[in-house]
Amino acid sequence: MDLFSAIDSEPARQRMEALAAEIDRLNHEYYMNDRSLVSDQKFDAMLRELQDLERDHPEFASPTSPTKRVGGEVNKSFRQVQHRFPMLSLGNTYSIEEIEEFEARTRKLLDGVEFTYTCELKYDGVAIGLTYRYGQLVQALTRGNGTVGDDITLNAKTIPTIPLRLRGDFPDDFEVRGEVVYPFDAFNAMNALRESENLEPFANPRNAASGSLKLQDSAECAKRKLMFCMYFMMAPDGIVLPGTHYGRLQWADQMGFKVQPYIKECRDITEIKAFIDHWDRARWDLPFGTDGIVIKVNQTSLWDRLGLTAKSPRWAIAYKFKAERVSTPLLGIDYQVGRTGKVTPVANLSPVWLGGTTVRRATLVNADFIANLDIRTADHLFIEKGGEIIPKVVGVDLDQRQPGALPVQYVDRCPECGTPLVRADGEAAHYCPNADGCHPQILGRLEHFVGRKAMNIETLGPERLELLYNAGLVRNVADLYDLQRAQLVGLGSDATIQDRGADNLMAALEASKEVPFERVLFALGIRYVGEVGAKKLARYFKDIDTLMAASEEELAQVEDVGGVTAKAVYDWFADPLHRSIVERLRKAGLQMQVQLEQGDDSLEGLTIVVSGTFAHFSREEVKADIERHGGKVSGSVSGKTSFLLAGEKTGPEKLKKAEKLGIRIVNEEEYLQMTARQ
Repeated sequence: MDLFSAIDSEPARQRMEALAAEIDRLNHEYYMNDRSLVSDQKFDAMLRELQDLERDHPEFASPTSPTKRVGGEVNKSFRQVQHRFPMLSLGNTYSIEEIEEFEARTRKLLDGVEFTYTCELKYDGVAIGLTYRYGQLVQALTRGNGTVGDDITLNAKTIPTIPLRLRGDFPDDFEVRGEVVYPFDAFNAMNALRESENLEPFANPRNAASGSLKLQDSAECAKRKLMFCMYFMMAPDGIVLPGTHYGRLQWADQMGFKVQPYIKECRDITEIKAFIDHWDRARWDLPFGTDGIVIKVNQTSLWDRLGLTAKSPRWAIAYKFKAERVSTPLLGIDYQVGRTGKVTPVANLSPVWLGGTTVRRATLVNADFIANLDIRTADHLFIEKGGEIIPKVVGVDLDQRQPGALPVQYVDRCPECGTPLVRADGEAAHYCPNADGCHPQILGRLEHFVGRKAMNIETLGPERLELLYNAGLVRNVADLYDLQRAQLVGLGSDATIQDRGADNLMAALEASKEVPFERVLFALGIRYVGEVGAKKLARYFKDIDTLMAASEEELAQVEDVGGVTAKAVYDWFADPLHRSIVERLRKAGLQMQVQLEQGDDSLEGLTIVVSGTFAHFSREEVKADIERHGGKVSGSVSGKTSFLLAGEKTGPEKLKKAEKLGIRIVNEEEYLQMTARQ
């Protein structure tokens, strides 16, 4: 930019800064203080003006601009990142007696030291960690396995209660933890919208919040109107934080975080129990879900003294509210057919409010479950949803049973295709055997085939597969590779697929031809063959022809493949239609043999634990690489571990245990040499 253009654009820069500051102020008042200072129309006009200015002057656009709240950036793969501080889970209990024991044990361990507790609501949402440097949000991670989480920064920026830049005083480098929740009003509004568009409503706020954070399009995440509630703060060595948990939360509130106003400092077990009793009754009046109370020692200087167990801190515990139980009439039973032909009975219930959501349906599991509970037509059923995410039927309200009520008669024919159901000896479920002629089974197998862990054909979601099926273009997975671009353009009553969509679909099908054999085998959807089983079978038999020619006895010799799975695999390949599908997939160019690499058996017989991050691999890639070279990946260090493959930021507990057991520690360069790459 030359001098004159810089002078010309200076008013634009100033206007952008002024707009961003004012929009941030209005957002803070609206989402933190529940105060609307301007009309929606005026707010939207200011936001559009800022978006237009950023488009015309991208050199002045800030990474913390409030326009980031709108989303629009796409994240096709969520990078896995190691947490700087492990995200430990809390020990929890449903027993007041165990809370009393926790309090007594804490006092004994601290032996006369003066301290207090904090009691706060336990959010029923999704835990995430946010890293801030010099007042700006730089990273957002999911909990993951507590050591490694998914990078969801783009989606986190769309949540209004996550500050993009902080207010007032703040540490140069620190992290906050909190919960992303789906407020009931926003959740119900989204479900009403989905139902109006003939889409399946979300099951519950927690699952919907979790799924929203993993949406590839951040603009879609922005529409969900999620809320972030902060509950914890930590910092690396050298950064000074207040000496109490309560003080840290108050400071975070001044920085611009949404901190729950319900937290209370308690002196003893009497005050803790009073807090629990109050919220066990009052929780139903909250605008979001909560499933318990978290009790922490308030003085942070005492945390190290109290220490940790293997999985959780000794200075905190969660009390979980007991399951709420309601009785509601059974209106009828639907029978759903899955991709394997399994038939699942689902109770249609008179709508009832339970645990923060309206429950209309609940699984009845199978025929034995119905018989054991002696469920009869028009019965009232007890439904619970305590620590469980999904509502479940737990009994029959016999006080409401009508005289002469008849036992439920389980269906004997497939509700979709009318085929007589079968039930194998030793199995609880009924199955429809018409695998290749039953509509939901066909669509289920197609969805499984294109899934991320199988062929990973992202452009083919359930709606598009249904469209192809209804158009008569696809009846089995091999038909996908016979599709022609001309057949796709303009397909659907509202011309759902256009030129670009057709091109993307054809490109995705072509790219799937590079998927390795083990995933192709998993994608076929053979009953009982999961990801691990498919890997074992692929590596044992090496190619599809040898596998198809194997006897049941030979199949059963494969590690972790028992007699039931061996029979299922043998029977699947014995079907001429399935062999025809395999041949068509082979002809289309899919991988039908293991691609051997130089040094493929260099790790044969070794059990390897992986920890940290690597320069040449993602965590998933390094695990796959170990398996390609004959090794076995384990999640924990033990006496059976051959070596610990340690990358950057290796977990200290794994290192400590490896050193204690005398396990060899191998870095990335040594690993590459072992596998003949250097």
